[in-house]
Amino acid sequence: MDAIRRLGVGLAALGRPAYINVGSAGERPPGRTVEAMREATWSVLDAAYAAGVRWVDTARSYGRAEEFLGGWLAARAPEGVCVSSKWGYAYVGEWKTDAKVHEVKEHSLGRFQAQYEETRSLLGGHLAVYQVHSLTEESPLFQDVPLQEALAQLSSDGVRVGFSTSGPRQADTIRRAMGLEVAGQRLFSTVQSTWNILESSAAGALREAHDNGLHVLLKEALANGRLAVQPPQGVQNLASKHEVGPDALALAAALGNPWADTVLIGAVSPAQLQANLAATDVLLDEGDLQELAQLNVPAERYWAERGALSWT
Repeated sequence: MDAIRRLGVGLAALGRPAYINVGSAGERPPGRTVEAMREATWSVLDAAYAAGVRWVDTARSYGRAEEFLGGWLAARAPEGVCVSSKWGYAYVGEWKTDAKVHEVKEHSLGRFQAQYEETRSLLGGHLAVYQVHSLTEESPLFQDVPLQEALAQLSSDGVRVGFSTSGPRQADTIRRAMGLEVAGQRLFSTVQSTWNILESSAAGALREAHDNGLHVLLKEALANGRLAVQPPQGVQNLASKHEVGPDALALAAALGNPWADTVLIGAVSPAQLQANLAATDVLLDEGDLQELAQLNVPAERYWAERGALSWT
């Protein structure tokens, strides 16, 4: 598959005024009003579509991202776009950058039913994949049979059921979720997980998911911006070797995983997007990949450092 078609746009940092994303503050509109953020979202979507990107990922908790995306889809009527969204977190930040709490998690039947209706009202028939947001082994979903059955019913609307993961035990969650069945059929057909040069602990489980027919999406390939603006020297050296920025190098590493079907880009401006897209021209050799593998850090440490990042 053409590398550009393996890229998707994630709207986590565009649908609300604050997000855990190092280095993007200066790229977002001054003031970050609703209208300015809508315009920024449309600009990124226009640029991505023109470049050949056809996957867009959003979530109920991404502020007004579904609303912005729905408006763009209605206005542009683009062909061949695959839209994935997520339920389970509710945005409670009230459009404040300094909100004490930005989102609240709840994996319940009531939350799913309410958020699915909200998502469908904004995205309509464009919704192709609906994912459980940040599924963990502790999620009540694993014991909630009525919720599992309700999710399985999405197929009647032509919507695939997926899940995303976070945290140091992603691999365990992926393997457990792959085993969930409703009426003898596997519940999930897509999985979205964090994978990057620093945190690759889910790689084995994601390869198994891919081999078992699940569509694998990679998120946070830039480690919430850290690999773009605070790259380890090894990343910087290889980026210079390939004559691209560290962001493109990190995305090229993600694309280098043959089991990764879609790699999400979190660009917040067309300029940032274009820099990211340079990843499609990078071909990493075995020596490059071995060098990057040395930069991996223990999952517990990675997630502790991520948890310490501020919403800006």
